Amino acid sequence: MLALFLTLCVYQSAEHHFASAVWWIISIISALFLLSAGINLYHYTNSINRKLNLFFDSIRYDDFSIRFTNDNALGKSFTELNRQFLQVQEAFKVLRAENEASLYLMKTLITNIQTGMIVFDQFGRIEMINNAACDILGYRRIKNINDLKHTHSGLFEMLLENSRNSTHFLYCTPSNKELSMNVLRLVIREQEKTLLTFHNISEVLQRKEVEAWQNLTRVLRHEIMNSLTPILSLIGTMKHIVTYEIKDKNKSKQAWIDLLEALGTIETRGKGMISFVEGYRHFANIPSPKTSTIKIQNFIFHVKALLQTEIEAAGILLTCETPAEPIYIKADPDQLSMVMINIVKNAREALSKTTNPEIKINISKYNDQVLLEIRDNGTGIEPDALNDIFIPFYSTKKEGVGIGLSLSRQIVQHHGGILKAESELMKGSKFIILLNTAMPPELSETTNSK
Repeated sequence: MLALFLTLCVYQSAEHHFASAVWWIISIISALFLLSAGINLYHYTNSINRKLNLFFDSIRYDDFSIRFTNDNALGKSFTELNRQFLQVQEAFKVLRAENEASLYLMKTLITNIQTGMIVFDQFGRIEMINNAACDILGYRRIKNINDLKHTHSGLFEMLLENSRNSTHFLYCTPSNKELSMNVLRLVIREQEKTLLTFHNISEVLQRKEVEAWQNLTRVLRHEIMNSLTPILSLIGTMKHIVTYEIKDKNKSKQAWIDLLEALGTIETRGKGMISFVEGYRHFANIPSPKTSTIKIQNFIFHVKALLQTEIEAAGILLTCETPAEPIYIKADPDQLSMVMINIVKNAREALSKTTNPEIKINISKYNDQVLLEIRDNGTGIEPDALNDIFIPFYSTKKEGVGIGLSLSRQIVQHHGGILKAESELMKGSKFIILLNTAMPPELSETTNSK
């Protein structure tokens, strides 16, 4: 349009003022130049627009492979503009790299933390779940939160009850894990999201319980020893006086005999009390386990060989079931043997009045853990007592001191494992030990050498 308008102006000027052929030729040439300039201006404008569109697309789609140096020859202004484009591209490229690094770090942290984490939308679709959540809940893969109602119906119902509120509650899994659950409701870009975080507090609760009893043991031991020691010393002095320094024993022979007997009884009971308290001292001072990589099958057969004669003499059938696949653990074999022997001996005592008594030791693998189960078909444990059998000094047996199972749980905890019990009256009891698996020795050596 610009070229046409200028051509007409030249034509009018030429027609009124210069009617010669020369001016007509000049007018035509001018018109051609003007037309060429208009075409160039059109292509220039389109080129700038395409360059801007290309630049904005590179930013929008994070495509930083596009370069803007082809038209540097068109002048200094183009060179400067292209340089600015490249600087903006580089800034966005650095920002994207930083965001990707932050996102990768966040994903790595979420994947590897020991706290379970699940994010799901208002329709129950799971948008993110980390490894800890799958391990704790016993899933390999889960796509919708509604899948929880098949194996964790209690948790699913609690989430439904608090479907609109952020909350905190405790949940016990079917495998007796105590979980601390935190529910946080969010609205992100007009969409409702729920962040569910949880962790297993069973081991923490057990450890705190053991620590509390250890502290009580130390206090009791200190006070009892401080009281008994001077009493025993005084009794020894009195016995010496009665035996060697009272001259006329015949005048009160019977009284002398009774006094000497009473002093002897007190001394015996006092020494027994000191021995008793010293035995509890071991509960509060268990040495750290000296771990090594052991094959669980070999360990169980070793324990069975130690107990076989005693168990058979009691008329009890002792069987072991182990998987064909070799399973290795990091453990102190001496300490772990004490745990197994103590549990099996308790089972033997529980079978004293049972027809066809039997003890079964089963080994299986559960995710990255090995599961040891010691079952008996005895009379079982009272429900009220089942919650107390791991408390130090608690015993259901008349002659028991109540230290064996407490000591066993503490040893298992020092190995990073869990010891728990299940029982049903007149059907028997089951003690469960969960321990982490380890790499076979040959693989461990190869890894260390690398």
